[in-house]
Amino acid sequence: MAEETQSVGNGAIEPDADAIRRRGMLFIALAVACVGFAMALQLGLNANFVVEEIDLDPWQVGKLEGARETCGIVALAIIALLAGLAEPLIGAGMLVLLGAGLSCYFFVQDYLWLVLASVVWSQGLHVWMPLPNSMTLSLAEPGRWGHRLGQVHAAGSVGHGIGFAVALALITAGMAIRPLYLVAGAAAVLGAAACMAIPRRTKTHGPRLVFKRRYSLFYLLSFLDGWRKQIFICFAGYLLVRKYDTDVRVILLLWGATQVINYFSAPRVGRLIDRIGERKVLVFYFACLTVFFACYATIRNVYVLYGVFVADNAFFVLAMALRTYVNRIAPKNELTPTLSMGVAMNHVAAVAMPLAGGFLWESLGYEWTFLIGAIAAVLSIFVALRVPQRGPGRMALRAEEAPAG
Repeated sequence: MAEETQSVGNGAIEPDADAIRRRGMLFIALAVACVGFAMALQLGLNANFVVEEIDLDPWQVGKLEGARETCGIVALAIIALLAGLAEPLIGAGMLVLLGAGLSCYFFVQDYLWLVLASVVWSQGLHVWMPLPNSMTLSLAEPGRWGHRLGQVHAAGSVGHGIGFAVALALITAGMAIRPLYLVAGAAAVLGAAACMAIPRRTKTHGPRLVFKRRYSLFYLLSFLDGWRKQIFICFAGYLLVRKYDTDVRVILLLWGATQVINYFSAPRVGRLIDRIGERKVLVFYFACLTVFFACYATIRNVYVLYGVFVADNAFFVLAMALRTYVNRIAPKNELTPTLSMGVAMNHVAAVAMPLAGGFLWESLGYEWTFLIGAIAAVLSIFVALRVPQRGPGRMALRAEEAPAG
C-alpha cells in the first residue's frame, strides 16, 4: 500500500504524518480486533474445555495456568533480544505463534499435550501484549494517549464480541468445542497479516531492558494487578462451570455482555484518564475489585455471580491507567521495554497465584482462593494512592517532551 505523501519546501516528497498515523491506527486496531476474536474463543471455551473435555481438577488447573503464565516472564527476554526490530514485524511473528498454539487444541487429548499447546500460544500472546500499547502511544497525538488507547481497546472489544457471538451461534447450531479452536487460530494469523501493513517506522529505539527505580510504582502495581487478575482468569469461570454446572453458551453470553460494555466504555474511560489522571481511576478500580472478590467468596446465588463475573471482567478496562501512567513518566525510547517489564512483573505474580489458588481450593475450599484476591486488591488501593496526581485538563508530557529548566 503506497503511503500518502506531501510536498515540502525544498521540493522533496515526505510521508504525510497524519496519513501515517491514520494508517497505523487502522491496522493496529484491526490486529487487536483479530486477537480479541481469537482470545474470545479461548476464554469463552476454556472453562468448559478443561472440565468437559480433559476433566481437570483445581490443582491441575492451577498448574496449567502457572505454566502458561511463565511465558510472560520469558517474553521480557524475547523482546530484549528482538529490540530494534520493527514492532509490527515482531507482532506478526508472535501472532502466527498464537494461532498455531490455539489450533493445536483441536488435537489435544491429555493433560501434557494441553500444557504444551498452551505454552506455545501463550508465548506468542505475551510477547504481543505490550506491542499494541507501545505502537499506539508512539503514534498518538500528545495529550491524547488515553483516548487513542481507549479506541484500540474498543477495537479489541469488537473482536471479542464478534468472537463470542460466532462461537455461541456455532455451538447452538451443533458444532463441538474443539473445531472452534481452529477458527481461533485462523483469526490470529489474520491479525499477523494486519501487522504487516502497520508502518515499519512504528518501533522503539533504545535500551533492550529497563529496570529503574523511577518506575518502581508501576512495577509494583503491575505485580499486584497480576496477582488478582489471574484469580479471575483462572478460577472465576471455572467456579461457574465446576460448582454451578454453567453451560458453555451461558459462559459465552457472559463474556459477550462484557465486550458490549467495553466497546462503549473504553474510549470514555480513556478520555476520563486524560481528564482526571491515573490515581483516581486506579483507586476506584481496585476498590471495586475488592468487592467483586468478596462476592465470589460469600455469595451462593449463581445469577448474582453471573452479574459479578460480567462487572469484574468489564472493569479490566480501567487498568488502562497503568499504561498511561508509565507513558507519562517514561521517555519514548524507554516506553516499550518499560511496558514489557511491567508485563513481566505482572506475570511473576501470575505464575505463583494459580498454584496458590489451586492449592487453597483443594485444601480449604474455593472461598479462600477468592479471598486472597480481595487481599491483593486492597493492597493495590494503598499503592495506587501513591501515584502522582495531575490536575483536571492538564496535559501530561513525556519526560523528553517536558520543557527544559
